[in-house]
Amino acid sequence: MSLQVEKLEKNMAKLTIEVSAEELEKAIEGAYRKNKNKISIPGFRKGKAPRKMIEQMYGKEIFYEDAANALIPDAYDKAVEECAEEIVSNPKINVTQLEAGKPFIFTAEVALKPEVTLGKYKGVKVDKIDTAVTDAEVDAQIDKEREKNARTIDISDRAVKDGDITVIDFEGFIDGAAFEGGKGTDYPLTIGSGAFIPGFEEALIGAEIGKETDVNVTFPKDYQAAELAGKAAVFKCTVKKIQEKQLPELDEDFVEEVSEESDTVEQYKEEIRKKLAERKESDAKSAKEDAVVDAIIADAKMDIPDAMIETQQRQMLQEFAQRMQAQGISMDQYMQFTGSSTDMLMEQAKPQALKRIQSRLVLEAVVAAEKMEASEEEFEEEVKNMGEAYQMEPDKVKELLGEGGKKQVLEDICIKKAVAFVVENAKEAKPAAKKASKKTKEAAEGAEEPATEEA
Repeated sequence: MSLQVEKLEKNMAKLTIEVSAEELEKAIEGAYRKNKNKISIPGFRKGKAPRKMIEQMYGKEIFYEDAANALIPDAYDKAVEECAEEIVSNPKINVTQLEAGKPFIFTAEVALKPEVTLGKYKGVKVDKIDTAVTDAEVDAQIDKEREKNARTIDISDRAVKDGDITVIDFEGFIDGAAFEGGKGTDYPLTIGSGAFIPGFEEALIGAEIGKETDVNVTFPKDYQAAELAGKAAVFKCTVKKIQEKQLPELDEDFVEEVSEESDTVEQYKEEIRKKLAERKESDAKSAKEDAVVDAIIADAKMDIPDAMIETQQRQMLQEFAQRMQAQGISMDQYMQFTGSSTDMLMEQAKPQALKRIQSRLVLEAVVAAEKMEASEEEFEEEVKNMGEAYQMEPDKVKELLGEGGKKQVLEDICIKKAVAFVVENAKEAKPAAKKASKKTKEAAEGAEEPATEEA
């Protein structure tokens, strides 16, 4: 295998990869052996026709595609190892020469890791975040706890209202004809959840158990199923069951049920206040980290290739699909329920994908600028934590990580160090005071101006 690297604009490169004619011949022979049992040739039993006979009848290119597909992954991986550049995107493959007896040549267009020119990263100023807990926040959190402990009771003496939990049968029609995917039986639907297309759930408010209700809706113009997009539909729905949540009273019985620390309502409120304060402190820490990194990004220079962003978007979509699968929902189902599409989800993920890349790049640049390193002891500690999280022995974790995984862990440790460093060196500025009214100024004569910065 040979490799040529051509630098393109905006941190892109074209790898020209050549595989020997001998390797191509082996791959073609492998494709023949893989497919010969599927090919019928008059006068031969399946699987017994010679390769030359098959090529004469169907064309010598019949095995080319399978041969190329067999060669490309391994050849590309070797090219990546040989390439001195750091590749940060999936390749765009293009076959330029594929003919028996000649070298197999293909190109891979890839994004290269962009260089980062750091601006200011020490002493970055960010707004101080207020972590005080208000009475309203305490009450709101208690209401959430009451909601979680609510009883679900069956309703039979009234129609559907907003917030009800219903079970429905439905079938959708466009121009009087039922359409594929538009029918459901014993489907659980909470009114107001936004699980169905706009207007569907609202139209069920007022529906009575056992009575068919026509729900008239229009599919969004950007609906993922192109044959339905923008079309008016009628869903014939029958509500089979109505339930509502009944919240428990906020009293000592409720406190006894939900808390191991409190006995009275007042004690419970203080318990909730303390937990909210801890959460706010944690959120404020994360928000400060984000604000500091955002400020560093804004003052840095980097030219991020589109292919790198697209690769990150696809990775985020895969992560989302895995989370949905863990909840028993396939991506097809999710897109059908929400009226979204892969293109829409990719576009929605783009800002966050860009932010992830920018954050990683500037923090890696800080690691390099400050000459940060991860020690073997820090690696061992991280492996220990991973083992506890996945209930594995540390040696097993190391085995699964391999050398590539160890390198990634060491890099991640350095990134954490960089985050801690820039946050520690940041300065918090108190939010600017609002301008006082004329009456307020007169009433506060001689008062000192509030401090606007805190080192």
